[in-house]
Amino acid sequence: MSFGKLVLVGVLTILGAGGLNYSTPAIEEQQGIYEGVEFDMPRVLEPNIPDYTVSIASFGAVADGMTDNTDAFAGAIAQATQKGGGKVVVPRGIWLTGPITLKSNINLHVEAGALVVFDDDFDKYPLVATSFEGLETYRCVSPINGKNLSNVAITGEGTFDGSGDSWRAIKKEKLTEGQWKRKIKSGGILSDDKQTWYPSEKSKKGDTAGNFNVPDLDTIEEFEAVKDFLRPVMVSLISCNKVLLDGPTFQNSPAWNLHPLMCENVILRNLKIRNPWYSQNGDGLDLESCKNVLIYNNTFDVGDDAICIKSGKNEDGLKRAIPTENVVIKKNTVFHGHGGFVVGSEMSGGVKNMHVSNCTFIGTDCGLRFKSTRGRGGVVENIFISNIDMINIEAEAIRFNLFYGGESPVGSDGEVGKTRQKTDPVPVTRTTPSFKNISMKNITSTGAGIAGFFQGLPEMKLQNITLENVVLEANRGITIIDAEAFDWSGVTIKVAKGKPVTLFNTSQMNFTNLTLSGKNDNALINVYGDSQVDFSNSTIKKGQIFISKEVGMKNVKFD
Repeated sequence: MSFGKLVLVGVLTILGAGGLNYSTPAIEEQQGIYEGVEFDMPRVLEPNIPDYTVSIASFGAVADGMTDNTDAFAGAIAQATQKGGGKVVVPRGIWLTGPITLKSNINLHVEAGALVVFDDDFDKYPLVATSFEGLETYRCVSPINGKNLSNVAITGEGTFDGSGDSWRAIKKEKLTEGQWKRKIKSGGILSDDKQTWYPSEKSKKGDTAGNFNVPDLDTIEEFEAVKDFLRPVMVSLISCNKVLLDGPTFQNSPAWNLHPLMCENVILRNLKIRNPWYSQNGDGLDLESCKNVLIYNNTFDVGDDAICIKSGKNEDGLKRAIPTENVVIKKNTVFHGHGGFVVGSEMSGGVKNMHVSNCTFIGTDCGLRFKSTRGRGGVVENIFISNIDMINIEAEAIRFNLFYGGESPVGSDGEVGKTRQKTDPVPVTRTTPSFKNISMKNITSTGAGIAGFFQGLPEMKLQNITLENVVLEANRGITIIDAEAFDWSGVTIKVAKGKPVTLFNTSQMNFTNLTLSGKNDNALINVYGDSQVDFSNSTIKKGQIFISKEVGMKNVKFD
């Protein structure tokens, strides 16, 4: 061990005396998290929690799954706060509670066997001003919440359950006949066509065509009228510094599961994030407008995007103007979700300096997913992705879509999402999104529905997306639309149907050591539109490419 590392271990061991366990192996593992990061990544600061411990049982909490322990949680947190902070222990047992509001210098510690179940009495979750899907709005208060805090942690081997099934509307087609009958018997009401279950009349009233997730309403009275529709994220941490989530399981959230917003020095590790596959907006992690973040050794099995990076939406996001930056994501596994690693679609504040490596995606709808649309603005750049393994991705292994309209990658009928959007360019303004300087290397995907889909805007093309040592095996190939300055080296694409590569309106496309395999190896590539492509450093021959008349032979180079 070097002298510098020895000093660091000693310092963190001293700081850890207040209830967070900083063992030498853990310190060395975290040091390894910084290895190979391509940008100047600051060392993320862990919370310093004072050496004081109190149990919720000391405040009358009863572990019977029926007694309301809201006051006991609040009392234990208040006493620890009066002592300057400390560890609030949740022992083994089933603990029913309403919302838990965290304070600075508090470590909420759930011991092995502890199950915290959040009450599904909606009256216990009043409306609060907050942000959801990148917009300033009102939502029900989150089951676990904290704002403007420093030194805050949630640790242990226990479980938090958000009772999300009581909150979420669900379509009949998502359930078996027996499950649907049980859902109806549980209470609630049905849509007019009897195809959707709602927990209450307020929930049904909020679910209209004009109220997609974030209702466009003006007064608090209007929001109150649809309050039950305004499902909260389970863990909401806003404007906090030195945040650690280490160990627990977070499951069955009403909406998103974890939502750090405008936080700095955030560490999320050794977590198990779970939601039913059918849970609408059942994201695992939505990291929004945060700085200096480590995310490692976690597992996700969720109903929407798993690891999702955001920074605000449209004018609200542009006004906030806080990017998500300096993030390292390593050694995570995603079992189900709309996307394994996702950027967008709310990225108006920008995303930059992000390292993603050594992750495995098993059966997600998409693997690596980037999405935005006109009107968002923001720049996504300096993203470095490496050592990713994917299997049985239902839609695209890699997907860029700058015409994202809120659709899922895979529809309820099993069909994959939209492909080509044909549109004319519009003037570039501050609301034009830009994705550029994104590197992907050492990636393997087998059994995908589609190898890849890359769609920029005609007025703002995808720029400098590099692939190196990438193997994509899929039913169908890659489509690239409105892109420039792609440099691909050592890419293998093997498909069962159609041509492995199709290009529309692409320029400065350089393919080195490109290996393609399809049902008909004499027809491998389509080139359309205003395109310039260089195959001179690949094994692709002239006879294997269809070149449209509008492209012309002069714009395609061969060996």
